[in-house]
Amino acid sequence: MAALITKEGGIGVIGAGSWGTTLANLLAEKGRPVDLWVFEEELFWVMEKERENKIFLPGIRLSEGIRLTHSLEEAFTGKVIVVCAVPSHVVREIFTKGRPYIREDALIISATKGLEDQSHQTVSQVLREVIGQSPRAEIACLSGPSFAKEVSRRLPTAVAVAGSNPEAARKAQELFARPYFRVYTNPDLMGVELGGAIKNVMAIAAGTSDGLGFGHSSRAALITRGLAEMARLGMKMGADAQTFFGLAGLGDLVLTCTGDLSRNRYLGLELGKGRTLSAILEGMRMVAEGIRTTKALIALARKLEVEMPITEKVHEILYESKNPREAVVELMSRHPKSEREGP
Repeated sequence: MAALITKEGGIGVIGAGSWGTTLANLLAEKGRPVDLWVFEEELFWVMEKERENKIFLPGIRLSEGIRLTHSLEEAFTGKVIVVCAVPSHVVREIFTKGRPYIREDALIISATKGLEDQSHQTVSQVLREVIGQSPRAEIACLSGPSFAKEVSRRLPTAVAVAGSNPEAARKAQELFARPYFRVYTNPDLMGVELGGAIKNVMAIAAGTSDGLGFGHSSRAALITRGLAEMARLGMKMGADAQTFFGLAGLGDLVLTCTGDLSRNRYLGLELGKGRTLSAILEGMRMVAEGIRTTKALIALARKLEVEMPITEKVHEILYESKNPREAVVELMSRHPKSEREGP
């Protein structure tokens, strides 16, 4: 795998949303040949002509080192590194189609945050099922507090990467490191992935609270108790509690619950203002991962018998037309408990 740390061997970035485009640019800056797979044919031709992703990342020019492609075969074939940047609900489909073209020694790096709808698996678990159990196949996950628009502007950002083994994490760390993009390794793959998925659900809750006009104190309470839910489920699934107090946990949670660039917070804001979910989604081009993740997360929590009251209320708001104000009142009216006792 020495080719991974040289300029030899191409990279395929699968998914040309804001984050996929940003990572493709970052990698191309390092002198690596990058193929960026664009799903939408119309967007592909616009990007090919304008050298800009005007839908998902307007104002940022594509690096000359990026070759755009609408072909999965081209995007996967011969690549020593494959970056997964598609929404979580299509990871299995896209990588199943691309599996015949994936090198047996490729490092696959997930930059997708979410859980699969039906199986409730993390993205790395889905990828492992798709590519098989070959000992040469390595998987890593990149996560942490990072808005695509800010990284594209080269604003200082720090993230975490975990791998199926320490070497995979180290290779991914070296691959993405830039003067403005600091990457820390973390040995806890499960924790890093769960943090990236659950924070989107909590951002919907925090945005809803803000939309209702409940103020900073309410938001702080939701973030803190949301972190407790995240850690409780994570530890049940074998993750390290310390991970949730790091970049992929608390860091990403705070950013997504407070940042104006957060799609999931925006969704919550609009729900809190009284708009319906369908009306909000009609005006959104980019995916708010928290919607699907909420459904998978609540099913997983119930299966494992882990109490997640904030997640339960977000699920009721999204899928049972629960009045957001009533949901907050019910959260606040639960039986009194010790902070360390549980939910």
